[in-house]
Amino acid sequence: MSARHPLIWSPPFIAIVLVSINMRLTIASVGPLLEEIATSEGMRLAALGALGAVPMLTWALLSPLMHRLGERFGMHRTVAWSLILLAAGTALRSLAGSPINLWLGTAIIGAALAAGNVLMPAIIKREFDDRAPFVMGAFSSTVAIAGAIASGIVIPLAGIQVAGQELGWRWTLLSFGLAIPVALVAWSWAFRNRDVRPPMRGGADAASATADGPGAEHRPDSGRRVWGEALAWQIAIYMGAQSTIFYTLLTWLVAMEAAQGRSATLAGLDTMVIQIVCVAGSAATPALYRGRLVRWLPAVLPVPLLVACVGIIVAPSLIVLWAAMTGLGLGATFTMSITLIAVRTRTHGDASALSGMAQSAGYTLAAAGPILFGWLLAASGGWTLPMLLLTAIGAAQVVAGALAGRPRRLFERATVRPPAG
Repeated sequence: MSARHPLIWSPPFIAIVLVSINMRLTIASVGPLLEEIATSEGMRLAALGALGAVPMLTWALLSPLMHRLGERFGMHRTVAWSLILLAAGTALRSLAGSPINLWLGTAIIGAALAAGNVLMPAIIKREFDDRAPFVMGAFSSTVAIAGAIASGIVIPLAGIQVAGQELGWRWTLLSFGLAIPVALVAWSWAFRNRDVRPPMRGGADAASATADGPGAEHRPDSGRRVWGEALAWQIAIYMGAQSTIFYTLLTWLVAMEAAQGRSATLAGLDTMVIQIVCVAGSAATPALYRGRLVRWLPAVLPVPLLVACVGIIVAPSLIVLWAAMTGLGLGATFTMSITLIAVRTRTHGDASALSGMAQSAGYTLAAAGPILFGWLLAASGGWTLPMLLLTAIGAAQVVAGALAGRPRRLFERATVRPPAG
């Protein structure tokens, strides 16, 4: 662990947890309200379903840019401004008057969250060094918990009677932005001495001047070079497979179960099971990532996903079991994805570049996943072929994990020693 501060209850750790709460609150709360939003805005539900793809598309497009903004203005300062942008997008999305506010606000929210997606792993690596896997686990677990809570309480919250009227979707979605100012204050206080030097213009000088503290190292061309690194693509495929399976199942699981005669209420609970069990998978991964397990853990963690995908095909009546296994695998591989970004890089600048590249490629796959799944469903008339697609994606994740698990770092050919067990 970094000698700069203790871990638990230190201001940086608390600030990271508070920011992680806001990483999914504002988007996980939208899906359950789509029908109410469609009725309110006079839009077709099918068309409004594309709203869920907007954040992923912005992440795919903007993730590489966030690495460059972090180098130019400092990672901590960029995250602080992204929280302000997140608050603005959340307010605009709930503003009445035009449906454009809903779509533009969602796009702004996606742009703001892209900064946190890319820079938080690099900041965690810089601040906590050898304790980064533990903090990554806390970060990803909090993201999962916040998303699950938002999905579970948003419908009852929207139905609360206020002055004789239901709270409604606008005020409900706006209320999920109340945690943003708290996170901004905590972040600004915890990292008040970071990014203190003004940036200079030009190549290596700019990179050096915006280093997040003395002794920080940057490769001025890392943002470009990372796209040619095999290790980077292995991590990108690993992260992309996790995101693709997660967002595809969130989109289609309820419809899949409804086609098999399961009620919408129970299908919604199964979706909740996935998100809740994700927390257990996220929390367990740092404890497992040590000693002899380090080499093969990235390849082993996706196995529950493979089993669950096959299980949904051959024994759909056991859907609760498969949902639990899916959640376990998704939570574990999400934490493993961002942990690999930290442990497979030497500097936080390299971590930021790798994070931007992996998330850009990964979320491009994730945005295409639900669409391709639906196309296969329409072409085949059944659920087997689409689920075989997810099975193949899970198998690709196992292979990518086996390759990314080899002990080496980005831009380096020599092997590195695994963490002590």
